[in-house]
Amino acid sequence: MNIAFDCERMKYPHTGLFEYCHHLGLALKDSAALHDHIKYYLRDGDQQYFDPASEFLVRKVLHKFIFPNYSKVDLWHITHQTSVYVPKSDKIKKVLTIHDLNFLYEEKPAWKQKNYLQKHQRNIDRADHIVAISNFTKNDILKYLHTDGKPITVIYNGCADVPVLKDLKPSYQPSAPFLFALGTVNAKKNFHVLIPLLVNNDMELIISGRIDPAYQQKIMDEAQKYNVTSRVKVTGPVSDQDKAWYFKNCEAFLFPSLAEGFGIPPIEAMRFGKPTFLSRTTSLPEIGGTAAYYFDNYDPEHMQKVFRDGMNDYQQKQPAADIIKHASQFNWETSAAAYWKVYKETLTK
Repeated sequence: MNIAFDCERMKYPHTGLFEYCHHLGLALKDSAALHDHIKYYLRDGDQQYFDPASEFLVRKVLHKFIFPNYSKVDLWHITHQTSVYVPKSDKIKKVLTIHDLNFLYEEKPAWKQKNYLQKHQRNIDRADHIVAISNFTKNDILKYLHTDGKPITVIYNGCADVPVLKDLKPSYQPSAPFLFALGTVNAKKNFHVLIPLLVNNDMELIISGRIDPAYQQKIMDEAQKYNVTSRVKVTGPVSDQDKAWYFKNCEAFLFPSLAEGFGIPPIEAMRFGKPTFLSRTTSLPEIGGTAAYYFDNYDPEHMQKVFRDGMNDYQQKQPAADIIKHASQFNWETSAAAYWKVYKETLTK
């Protein structure tokens, strides 16, 4: 089998799609059978993220309008649901991964939701097999889009281990016990609701990820309202090593996101056995299971109670080993094996 694996979205570092393409792409190559080949489709310059001996297909902007005829590709894996880089040939089978329909939960106007649904439908119509990264996403697909009986498989994302380097310190090192939040710093992630958790204690809150400046200002406005500005640090993107240090040393991990198709950061935190607090929305209860604590709403008093009760529960039960065990089921080797199975099934139909 010759599989083209679309890594076009790796042009956006420090995002979930970058991590998905990078780690799944590596795992697919590592687990390929003798006569199976992965060809990475990406822009020139992004080959650095893979073994230089790998096979590459260089993405060019012109491909949006005139897509090349790749004669030595049996199957094209469309790794992003609205990608415009899709072969037109019916001779090439297509697997489409849909990560989420988050726009349905983001208070977007009806015309914009309709436009997004049409873009998703376009690629569903081209696909031979659909993959959803959670049962929540699968149910959304079946509810809002037309699959016409095409097979749809749930394959969970993996989570890569990031070793903590013993002598490494992050670029910003807190001076007090701290809470950690990670993700693109935008309205969907809902980080501003975490500020009241700093009331009546001396902890810091560190938020890391690619920053939307307008939303960062909303976070800091909320911090000023509670008079905790000096204890809120929005770092911007961080290295894997800095991220691992924050996971290892934080008191708890917080992820109050409003819309997630999966949610890798909570699993990363759980790999360190940390108490993990999630919003009870979209896919997060499916991913966190009974190993996480949940905010049912964002009323400050409710969130303070959930956090206080959760930390007390964590101290009493010492469940770190169980949390780590829960997180270990999400790994890229398992994901890659499931994708190879889908590829083979799609090519034999």
